[in-house]
Amino acid sequence: MLKLGLTGGIGAGKSEVSRLLASYGAVVIDSDKIAREVVEPGTPGLAAVVAEFGEEILDSEGRLDRPKLGSIVFADPQRLAALNTIVHPLVRDRSAELESEAGADSIVVHDVPLLTENGLAPLFDLVLVVDASPQTQLDRLVRLRGMTEEEARSRMAAQATREQRKAVADLIVDNDGPLEALEPQVRKVWERLRERAASA
Repeated sequence: MLKLGLTGGIGAGKSEVSRLLASYGAVVIDSDKIAREVVEPGTPGLAAVVAEFGEEILDSEGRLDRPKLGSIVFADPQRLAALNTIVHPLVRDRSAELESEAGADSIVVHDVPLLTENGLAPLFDLVLVVDASPQTQLDRLVRLRGMTEEEARSRMAAQATREQRKAVADLIVDNDGPLEALEPQVRKVWERLRERAASA
């Protein structure tokens, strides 16, 4: 089994790279998706988040109101740390469970937005960073995700810098350009991963 850590700043296009790798045959374990699952209604995760942040972070249906929670934690590093203390162990356990279900000859891609911030690079055989300039990230967040410029800058500031991410990278995909420029790069990365997995 070859374990790849995939990361990139918000708006860099990591999800698109993840989608392409999955289409080539990678087993993708998406930390963001798992982070949503572990705080679904009725889970111990949601109960712990409510105990920490109060009932006001729930919507009328008893689900986590993500924008409301986001506005709290992204404005206060201590509150963000409190949330991470609850959610990260749950995500880690579920990720390990999914990894154990993958075949021995699989290329397993762990899609982890905060890989750099949480010092997780040593857990993987290789780390792939999807890189885009801060200007490109900002443009995508405002134009494609409907964030205000202030919200986008706040989210970006809560993450590692471009330089910090590059420092942990074994492989880098440049996603500053159009989508069609991305696929050939990711295809090349996939070939390298297959070679590496075959020689392991």
